[in-house]
Amino acid sequence: MSEHRKMNIQDFDGVREIAITDFDGVKIGNAENAAAGTGCTVILCEKGAVAGVDVRGGGPATRETEALKSVNLVEKIHAVVLSGGSAFGLDAASGVMKFLEERGVGFETGFGKVPLVCGASLFDLNVGDGRVRPDGAMGYAACANAISGNFTEGNFGAGTGASVGKYLGSARMMKSGIGAFAVQVGAVKCGAVVAVNALGDVVDDRDGRIVAGLLNENGDGFADSEGILLRDIERGRNIYQINTTLGCVLTNARLTKTAANRLAMVAHNGYARVIRPVHTSADGDTIFAMSTRDVDVDADVLGSLASAVIARAAVRAVRAAQPAYGLKAARDIR
Repeated sequence: MSEHRKMNIQDFDGVREIAITDFDGVKIGNAENAAAGTGCTVILCEKGAVAGVDVRGGGPATRETEALKSVNLVEKIHAVVLSGGSAFGLDAASGVMKFLEERGVGFETGFGKVPLVCGASLFDLNVGDGRVRPDGAMGYAACANAISGNFTEGNFGAGTGASVGKYLGSARMMKSGIGAFAVQVGAVKCGAVVAVNALGDVVDDRDGRIVAGLLNENGDGFADSEGILLRDIERGRNIYQINTTLGCVLTNARLTKTAANRLAMVAHNGYARVIRPVHTSADGDTIFAMSTRDVDVDADVLGSLASAVIARAAVRAVRAAQPAYGLKAARDIR
């Protein structure tokens, strides 16, 4: 692999790292129940964002994704909710709707404004207390935290109960979390928020090394999920059906709804760079894209940028994770 391939995206001329909160009109907030091991993350755009989505995994739990199809009426949405709790966690969006309605935000129907809130959930019922899931109250709290600027990477929000490396079951999996990364090139901004809850391992695409994933038998290193999957290719195994990596790409680029959907599609290349294996039948991997439509941009270049920030955000999610619920984190493996 060439040194060029190992470079950080921000090492290229004209690219500088910015905070994920540096997007005009966009607010991001977490809320969680740490004891129960679940939470949600809300990305608000009260003025409305052109949005798209792409679902690649075989086991998704999603809300209002049909509205984002290019042939359908909706042109802008007001929030994306990433949550734990599996399908139960989709209820967090009801609290986001309540919060936005109280602020007079929504699609005007003539009979009141309806906030347009999309979402997706990951499975974290296997840690903490699976009887507790994100609900309307937690979604509402995440919105309040977004307005006050409360967003933190690691064991927070949708990443509270996230884990990785689950092919051989819970005894050898590791703690993951939520991460974010953003850059600016000229006037164009592109960033991502990712909650990593993958069946497989997360590798650093700069050097190919596993950062977190399936532990070896001693628990002091990695077993390599892909290698074990290849070993089992003929006999198979009852795969741990509790995975899903959720992401949202943010940009100030001027996109149509069709272009936003394509951006979400291309951004999955970022997952493929760092999650191995990815998009399995036991994952519900989903990426949303939100555009505030401020700056003209080359769509193909933006797609490359989106893939890069998704990859960096995913790696940051596992590096920021703290050990919890009896699970080791990346910082525990040297």
